[in-house]
Amino acid sequence: MINFRKAVMVGCGFVGSASVFALMQSGLFSEIAMIDADMDKAEGEAMDISHGIPFAKHMRVYAGNYDDVRDAGIVIVTAGANQKPDETRLDLVHKNVGIFKSIIPEIASRDFKGILLIVANPVDILTAVAQKLSGLPENRVIGSGTVLDTGRLKTRLSDHLGVDSRSIHAFIVGEHGDSEIAAFSSANVSGIPLNDFCEMRGHYSHDESEKNIAEEVKNAAYEIIQRKRATYFGVAMAVKRICECIVRDEKSILPVSTMMHGEQGIDGVVLSMPCIVGSDGIEKQVPIKLDEDELKRLRESAEMLKGIISELNI
Repeated sequence: MINFRKAVMVGCGFVGSASVFALMQSGLFSEIAMIDADMDKAEGEAMDISHGIPFAKHMRVYAGNYDDVRDAGIVIVTAGANQKPDETRLDLVHKNVGIFKSIIPEIASRDFKGILLIVANPVDILTAVAQKLSGLPENRVIGSGTVLDTGRLKTRLSDHLGVDSRSIHAFIVGEHGDSEIAAFSSANVSGIPLNDFCEMRGHYSHDESEKNIAEEVKNAAYEIIQRKRATYFGVAMAVKRICECIVRDEKSILPVSTMMHGEQGIDGVVLSMPCIVGSDGIEKQVPIKLDEDELKRLRESAEMLKGIISELNI
């Protein structure tokens, strides 16, 4: 029986531990089991996080094992090698596919009925790997995709325009990585087209501003890693947001990693696209309007990912 009040975190590194810390404060779950190849690490992180429970809502956070997957509503996988300075997310692919070959079958063998949320990088490729290795329906295997990148885009646009980021409606689509696309052509601020709102705020160099902002968003992780060796707080909040949509059956629209079946002329590859997310996982992909250049770049991103996937032995 699925218990949406229970989550399992596989991987207790920076991202996994920060995500559990964020989820502990959210009140979404009554229990979270933490699994790691290093049992001492899992126990230590669970102990540390559980000491904050008296200041939040009552729940259990504990070190567990794969048997905890059986009745969990959501299993979150952050386990994998960390991205190093000067290393791209795609450089991690072979290391992390190997790790997934040991993790995903363990989850599948427990007759898991819930939602599998992939966060480890490169997330789009690893979501495709998890779909294949788990045998679960595609709608129940979700990648965190460009949810964080989209948050970074809204943050940067908020700074640029001097307006609340929550009033900005814009998406990063495609790969969660260097070929990602900022879909400025469909962006708006509370229904007002982005360029019109920019002019309301005294900004007229649209092409130059969009190029600079897109580059800053794309390179944000590299900048953070160069300074502090890892990124984890932003993605922890993205994980919390995705879990909220699932547990509460919100049917919110998030740019998560999903398998493409002819949408935008792309087939057979996992990309980050806006989707309706609820208790069944991905309910439906939302057709986003893209201009000619954005669509061309999205298809190029898809072909690049296809080429990498074709080289994997899965």
